[in-house]
Amino acid sequence: MGARVTLAMVVFDGLELTRACLESLRSTREPFRLAVVDNGSADGTAEFFERFPYSFPLAYERRPAGGSVIAALNRAWRLADADAVCFLHNDTEVVDPAWLSRLLAALETPGAGLSGLYGAKRLRRDGRAVGRTIVHSLAPTPTVRAPWEEVAFVDSVCMCLPRPLMEEIGGFDEGYGFYHGHDRDLSLAVRERGRRCLVVHAPFIHRGGGTRARDFGRDPGREREDLRMREAALARFAAKWRHRLPCDVRLPGPRLRDWVRAKLG
Repeated sequence: MGARVTLAMVVFDGLELTRACLESLRSTREPFRLAVVDNGSADGTAEFFERFPYSFPLAYERRPAGGSVIAALNRAWRLADADAVCFLHNDTEVVDPAWLSRLLAALETPGAGLSGLYGAKRLRRDGRAVGRTIVHSLAPTPTVRAPWEEVAFVDSVCMCLPRPLMEEIGGFDEGYGFYHGHDRDLSLAVRERGRRCLVVHAPFIHRGGGTRARDFGRDPGREREDLRMREAALARFAAKWRHRLPCDVRLPGPRLRDWVRAKLG
């Protein structure tokens, strides 16, 4: 029986993070294929994938350095040849061997269109997530209730959806530029089609900083540029989806309780 899901990953340097991620995937019980797009790594990543030491079926493609991560993500899912595609940051490590099966099981529930491991139940009119509504599977203390909870958007650290739905949407909107905004946009595109977004209980570790093709580190100039790009992406998102914002998937009771806690806190 062939794999029913392809893991799509974009890498740029950070070889040790990528190694740790792939090593953690060895315990995954669900068969999968792997599609990797390399955004011009210069740290031995290309040589590593040429001598790929794992048994996962691999499709690997190298692109010039400095390109858009969103464009690379679109290329990665188009390399996929399974019924579902799961985008995964290379700076993550999975803890639960059933994590991928849980993501796929969530997609089989009525009305589901997108599953992941981190998200928020409410987006403001300006597109920002409301912090107290965030639910996640971050180890060691996931906050999402098992088996899953509905959210307004799923974060790009892990996003799983049927490939036909991704094709219908047309992939990630590359108009956002280099990196930010594409996950909120995809989530609302899924919701626009009457489908639900879910965060699944499947603990994972996020090391951070291994996905982008620019390391802003502690360079103030680059940090300012990153902030500028974030704000531009948020403004574009809010304008594009103003007919769906604000977005809140909580029921009236939980909304009221959260509002009271926020006022008292």
